[in-house]
Amino acid sequence: MSATFILRKEFKNSERRTPLTPSDAKKLLDLGHKVKVEACSDRIFKNKEYIDIGCELIEEKSWINEDKESFILGLKELPVDDFSLEHRHIYFAHIYKGQSGAKEVIKRYTSGGGKHFDLEYLVGKDGRRVAAFGKWAGFIGAAISLDRFYQKQSGQNYLELKSFENIEELYSQITKHRKDAGQEPKAIVIGALGRCGSGAKEVFDHFGVETTSWDYEETKRGGPFPEIKMHDIFINCVLMTTKIPPFVSREMLQTNKKLSIIGDVSCDPTSDLNPIPIYDHITSWKEPFLKTCDLELLAVDNLPSLLPRESSIDFSSQLIEHLINLANEGEENHVWKASLDIFKKHSL
Repeated sequence: MSATFILRKEFKNSERRTPLTPSDAKKLLDLGHKVKVEACSDRIFKNKEYIDIGCELIEEKSWINEDKESFILGLKELPVDDFSLEHRHIYFAHIYKGQSGAKEVIKRYTSGGGKHFDLEYLVGKDGRRVAAFGKWAGFIGAAISLDRFYQKQSGQNYLELKSFENIEELYSQITKHRKDAGQEPKAIVIGALGRCGSGAKEVFDHFGVETTSWDYEETKRGGPFPEIKMHDIFINCVLMTTKIPPFVSREMLQTNKKLSIIGDVSCDPTSDLNPIPIYDHITSWKEPFLKTCDLELLAVDNLPSLLPRESSIDFSSQLIEHLINLANEGEENHVWKASLDIFKKHSL
C-alpha cells in the first residue's frame, strides 16, 4: 500500500518551521510512499533540498485538487476560508478546546467529508504525546521574556521578533541587553517537569537566573497563587486539558507585586481552559508583548519558529516514525486513531 503525503506551505508570515525535514521525507520515499512539497520560499529548508532527495514540487494551492486520499501535512492553522475540506489534514488546528472560530473550521470538514488529525492529540498507549515542540516553546518563551526583562530596565520598547540562525545568536542578544541592566530577575516556571518547562529552565540555568520550579504537586490546591507575583518573571508551560481555577487573576495582581513579565507559552487566550484569564488575544511578532495589569505579557503562538531549524529537526525526528506507521497501517494505528477520535467527537 502506497500513501501520498503533501507537505503544504505555512500561512503565517513568521512561520518558517516544517513538520517534515528533507532527510525524514526520504525515509517515506525509500519505503515506496510519495511525498509532494508545495513550493514555499519561507520554509527553513529550501525547495531544492526536497527535490534533490526525490520529492515532487507542486505549485501553491494545488493540493486542493489532489487526490482526496492524500494526507495534507502542515503545522499551523489553515487560513480562514469557506471552501470545503475534502482531504485528510494533519496540523495543529486549535479548535477542540472551545476556541473562537472552531465551529466554522469543523463545518468545512463536515461539508467536504474530510478528516482532521490534530498533532496535539497524537498520543501513545501511555497517553503521552508522541511529538511536540514543547521544549522549544518553553526555551524561546523564557529567552524572550528574560531578554525583555533586561531590556525594560533601560526604558526601551521591545523590537519585533525575528528568527535566529542558531541558539548562540539568540544568547548573544540576551547577553548584550543584560550588560545594560542593573538587576537580575527571579523567575517561576509552572509546568516545570514537562518538556516545555525543561526548555524554559535550560535558558534560566544558562544565565544563572534564580528559578522556582512548580508542577502538579505545587498547584493541585488550586489558584490563584499569590506566590507568583513575588517573582519578576512567570513562565506558564502547562497544557490544560480540564478547567481549573486560574493561576493568576486581575484582582490578585492589583497590589504588592514584583511581577513584570509573563511568558504564556501555552498561549490559549480564547479557550475556556485558559489559566491566565487576564488577556484575550495572542500577540504578534511585530508586537510580542501586550500590557495588562501593569505588566507585560508574551503570548505568541509559534515561538519555536524563532529557532526554525533546530525545532523542525527535533519535531520531524519525533514524528517520522508515526507518519511511517500511518502510511503502512492506515488510520487504525492507535496513535492516529486517538487523534481522529477527537475530531469525530467534535464533528458530530
